[in-house]
Amino acid sequence: MGKAKVKRASTSIDMTAMCDVSFLLLTFFVLTATARQPEVLVVDTPASTTPDKLPDDNLGIISVANGKIFFAVKNPTVREITLKNMSQKYSVAFSGEEYEKFKQLDEFGVPIKNLRQLLSLPNDQRKEEIQPGIPVDSTETASNELYSWVQEARKATIEYNRSREGEKDFTDPGPMKVAIKADAEEKYPVVNLIIETLRNQKQNKFSFVTGLRAQE
Repeated sequence: MGKAKVKRASTSIDMTAMCDVSFLLLTFFVLTATARQPEVLVVDTPASTTPDKLPDDNLGIISVANGKIFFAVKNPTVREITLKNMSQKYSVAFSGEEYEKFKQLDEFGVPIKNLRQLLSLPNDQRKEEIQPGIPVDSTETASNELYSWVQEARKATIEYNRSREGEKDFTDPGPMKVAIKADAEEKYPVVNLIIETLRNQKQNKFSFVTGLRAQE
């Protein structure tokens, strides 16, 4: 008895619809994504074997290299609230457009009186060379602007977290965490001023940013 031949079905699949969806998704992500800005102050951090990672939010980073101090707040909304607090404290007015620009500013290193001038520049001109660093000293007065920036950022973080308490699945992460990103060749007196500034605010717990190396 002869074998019955089974008719093979065509394996051809029309991928037109799938390609259309793929290109639509690609276009969406390209148009909505925010490009990561290059670091203004390049810091060559020392190496360590600590694998702990810093959080992506609820964080303030103090960077120091070449004797200059820069400050960054991870959350854009907290940045804006912080600047509003600093505006009142130092009597320096900012426009709505300048607040929006500051929300996009990853880090900065200028006295607050020069911040408007920095914000007026295009992104590619806000280089480290034209930023003298944030003023810092051993006092708790207005002359220690780093003290004020950290203090107001901590207050802004509390205000922002409280405003989200009614949101579903929101868990208050607590006070803003602080990390110091110091160049491996930076002199101790500058780093010590930063540490003393934090200690004066009872901010006795903070992290040091380091590069990861293999354990011996």
